Amino acid sequence: MNIVNYSKNMIRHRFPALTHDNFRIYWLGQCVSLIGTWMQSIGQTWLVFSLTGSPLLVGLLGAIQFLPITIFSLFAGVIIDKYPKRTILLITQFISMILAFTLSALVFTHVVRYEYVLILALILGFTNTIDMPTRQSFTIEMAGKKHIMNAIALNSASFNLARIIGPSIGALVMASFGAGWCFLFNGLSFMAVLVSLLKLEINSYVRVKISNDVLKEIKDGLKYIAGEPSLLQTILMVLIIGIFVFNFNVLLPVFSKIVLHQGEKVYGLLMSALGVGSLLGALMVSLNSKSGPKSKVLIGSSLMISIMLILISFTKIYYYSALLLVMTGIFNIWFSTTANTMLQITTKDEYRGRVMSVYSLVFAGATPIGNMFAGFTTDKFGADTSFLLSGVLTIFLIALLKLLFTIKLNGKKPAPS
Repeated sequence: MNIVNYSKNMIRHRFPALTHDNFRIYWLGQCVSLIGTWMQSIGQTWLVFSLTGSPLLVGLLGAIQFLPITIFSLFAGVIIDKYPKRTILLITQFISMILAFTLSALVFTHVVRYEYVLILALILGFTNTIDMPTRQSFTIEMAGKKHIMNAIALNSASFNLARIIGPSIGALVMASFGAGWCFLFNGLSFMAVLVSLLKLEINSYVRVKISNDVLKEIKDGLKYIAGEPSLLQTILMVLIIGIFVFNFNVLLPVFSKIVLHQGEKVYGLLMSALGVGSLLGALMVSLNSKSGPKSKVLIGSSLMISIMLILISFTKIYYYSALLLVMTGIFNIWFSTTANTMLQITTKDEYRGRVMSVYSLVFAGATPIGNMFAGFTTDKFGADTSFLLSGVLTIFLIALLKLLFTIKLNGKKPAPS
């Protein structure tokens, strides 16, 4: 009995977001579904590289999958503010499940082609355009503003625990049975999150007054972000990281095969190492979430990410690469969790859908640019040089952005009398 009470007290003090029934049910469903998502991610990347042998075409796949987010995220924000978020998620998750089953069927029947994978990736991209910002906006409704940072950290923990388990299982499944089983397992895993959504007892925030002029609503949201320096600076930093850092799906398979001279298992190991670091980072943030987000953590973690990328570019032994990826994962989560929390806490309820759609735009929507950058530089100069360029450019742009905002804020201060 004492153990039970101790566990409850630990959850209450260390993971308070889990005391909210709705968030706990949804989170458990996500834990299952995300393992399948990562199995599909590693399987799809390896499948395309095996079909084409081209790093540039692997980069194009990522660009196509995230291109709809780049183009339509701002429109998605208006939809999210207008309709119940649980209903939206039920639709998007169901579509994603059907797409996973379709890809598995194409592989099992031996008719899969690069063009088919591109088409499915494009449809998934349209689905994620609405799904991603909806999930971000839904979190605060399930866990409350007081526990939002803890909830975001727990979401990151489940995401990155799946990043460890998913690629490991996926690599073994691919090596033993083929990539088709990765896609089949992903389709089945969506059932967990669909069931969890149906069990929720929640009334989503929906704006009562909303204009039918979509472009006016988008403009209003952008004007709101531009008028809040903390929001604008955070969004721009996420944009930089989104372009030059989150390209591991393009760089690591090529880095594993060409630079490290290894196969599927080492590729899975490196992806899992990134996940281990991200999980550790998420747990660190979760255990210290009461202190709230800090801008110095945002700046410091982004600079440390850059240094890790530069160091990776010089490694030729996969054990060292894996260790550096663990560190990269830690700083990645410190950055992304802090950025997400700062945006959600600062934003007014009536703007949350639109602000988080902009966050999704710069976080994931920048991926087509980043993937094409990574694919092009890897194709021309090699994966090691691409890591180096990504690290150097990130340091330079983050430092420049911080300098510009410091100058701007100092310029607004009244002169001493």
